[in-house]
Amino acid sequence: MHRNSVSNKIFDSIIYLSVILLIVACVVPFLNIIALSLSSNSAVISQQVTVFPVEWTIDTYQTVLRDSAMLYSLGYSIVLTVVYTILAMIVTILAAYPLTKQNLKGRSFFLLIMMVTMYFSGGIIPDYILVKDLNLLNTTSSLLLPGLMSVYNMIILKSFFQSLPESLAEAAAIDGCNELRILIRIILPLSLPAIATLSLFYAVSRWNTFMDALFYITSPRLYPIQLKLYQIISNSQQLDIQAEGAIGSSIPPESLKAASVVFATVPILVVYPWLQKYFVSGVMLGAVKG
Repeated sequence: MHRNSVSNKIFDSIIYLSVILLIVACVVPFLNIIALSLSSNSAVISQQVTVFPVEWTIDTYQTVLRDSAMLYSLGYSIVLTVVYTILAMIVTILAAYPLTKQNLKGRSFFLLIMMVTMYFSGGIIPDYILVKDLNLLNTTSSLLLPGLMSVYNMIILKSFFQSLPESLAEAAAIDGCNELRILIRIILPLSLPAIATLSLFYAVSRWNTFMDALFYITSPRLYPIQLKLYQIISNSQQLDIQAEGAIGSSIPPESLKAASVVFATVPILVVYPWLQKYFVSGVMLGAVKG
């Protein structure tokens, strides 16, 4: 017994140490980015900045906030993310709910066809040709329609729906409710944890994605914030201030890149804690019944 107790303590200590190291590995780079964005030009150029700001200043953030293109991309990305999340959840719900019905003809076939897309895809070039043939290039629709539903998320929601008591839907049907009213009045109110969880999945996915915009968008007015940030980082150039002219050369590119990263990350960080409490309840409840 004593040996088992010692072994368990050693194992627990290893787990705790591994988790701590993982947390440090995730947090330190972000702290470094924040420190770079808040440090003086001389400190950044001389590479004195680690995880704490050196000679605090907010000049870089003032420069970023004066960039009208950056502010426009931020507002556009927020609207794009909200619209995408709403549309994606509507499509996911309308796909998941019918597949919970045992009497749906072709139910297994439809589910199989959807699951095939999780493992096989046409590839980047066929996707681009399809979007081009549909005349969606340089449109907001090209950022919404191609990835409007995740089959993985649909399966989670389907499992959640199946975990709800069937007697509730049967009682509503006896009272004269059709399937649409049962879905809206009974199923969806009971599924708020799962809906909130999947909504956050969709929102984070849309917010962090820039590859589709890189392929399909050439008009600057349709650049989401992540594509704008990608251009700043990949080109290692200073921001192009449309309203105020060119940025002064006194600000190092590293500070501008760091401030841009923080600027683009803050909105999703603000939303995340409000919905995180639904993560465990939403996903685990959806996994009770497959």
